[in-house]
Amino acid sequence: MIKRDKYLNQLISAQKNGFPKIITGIRRCGKSFLLKEIYREYLINSGVNENKIIILELDDDRNIKYRDPIVLGEYIREQCKGEGEFFVFICEVQKVYKILNPVLTEGKHILAKEDDEETISFVDVVLGLSREKNIDLYVTGSNSKMLSSDIGTEFRDKATNIALSPLSFEEYFEYVGGSATDAFYSYMQYGGMPLAVLKNDEEKKEYLKNLFHTTYFSDIVERNHLKKGEALDELCNIISSSTGSLLNADKIAKTFVSVRHEKIDRATVESYMEYFKDAFLLREAKRYDLKGRKEIGALRKYYFCDTGLRNARLNFAYPDEAQMLENIVYNELCYNGNTVNVGAFDTVEKDKNGKSVRKTNEVDFYATKGVRSYYIQVTADISNADTRTREVRPYIMLNDQVQKVLVINRPINETRDEQGFTIIGISDFLLRFIK
Repeated sequence: MIKRDKYLNQLISAQKNGFPKIITGIRRCGKSFLLKEIYREYLINSGVNENKIIILELDDDRNIKYRDPIVLGEYIREQCKGEGEFFVFICEVQKVYKILNPVLTEGKHILAKEDDEETISFVDVVLGLSREKNIDLYVTGSNSKMLSSDIGTEFRDKATNIALSPLSFEEYFEYVGGSATDAFYSYMQYGGMPLAVLKNDEEKKEYLKNLFHTTYFSDIVERNHLKKGEALDELCNIISSSTGSLLNADKIAKTFVSVRHEKIDRATVESYMEYFKDAFLLREAKRYDLKGRKEIGALRKYYFCDTGLRNARLNFAYPDEAQMLENIVYNELCYNGNTVNVGAFDTVEKDKNGKSVRKTNEVDFYATKGVRSYYIQVTADISNADTRTREVRPYIMLNDQVQKVLVINRPINETRDEQGFTIIGISDFLLRFIK
């Protein structure tokens, strides 16, 4: 069994805290497995009777009647009659649809429209069930917009949110074992989607490509009522090829026109990017002024939640090592609880004609966690003098007390160069340094 100890410990810490536990993350990243296998096993080993664990999967067609919020609430309460405490797992709660308040519709359950106000939704059911003294409630969901916005408004301080990601490199390596270098190369290519890890290389490729089309794209098109997905598909290809590049809606729209030879407006691009983020496919890294100490500008970097999914979009053809390294480092920094931004700062320098010009310099990441902070440059190698000079130049110009790190795709342990910068191999960085 693939261990997910970080998330198991979060569930254990939140057990019986009086709040619903809401587990979010991209589909197929292991949310249901975490509850139904790992946490269930923990509960049983802790002395909980199996009959006290109620599991309901709303993405199973046999359970579609429970997508009605009132029917769902009634069913769970009926299942939890009796002595003792019940542990209730409701999987894919975003499948619950919103209905008009039956009090106002003569008892009929009528599907609500987007702008209707007097409605009943999964939020009401989750909050209602969580108030039952004999129910400890756990729900999973795969739509960040539906869940995260509701957690921040309607749930407020009444829910515990646990954000699940695909396997981290540490989780992946603990399962596959062997050489850390070999494991990382495979992880860089195929990522950490749990079911992909169990397959051989060719099966991984097919699984990840099919996952995109049959699950993620279908969900996005259906959820957002898109008439066709060609533009969405092309936009995803553009982002895949531009992982780690500074982008905004205008830049993406221009690239779309050059590739497709048809126009796409800024608002559509922005909407589609939100769809990708809502589905947990993409994460957004904002720019941060390292001297002014504030977030700046409209440019962003976008990273896939999993490099295997990103590579699947490009049909695994000629993957860019530097892009994948940067994507993985960003994901792992977030996984380990860091706040992560793209670092930037301006300098005034002389051009070849002696004229003063303003230049913007970039550091791949500025990461903070508690009192600890560091700058991180990610590169495949620094054996080339020009590459090394380019990577350390921002560090020299910053000349502050923040720890400066060079992460390279080589099997070396942490060391310091003559300038005091930390140089570390990718495996050591992921498995030890950022813990």
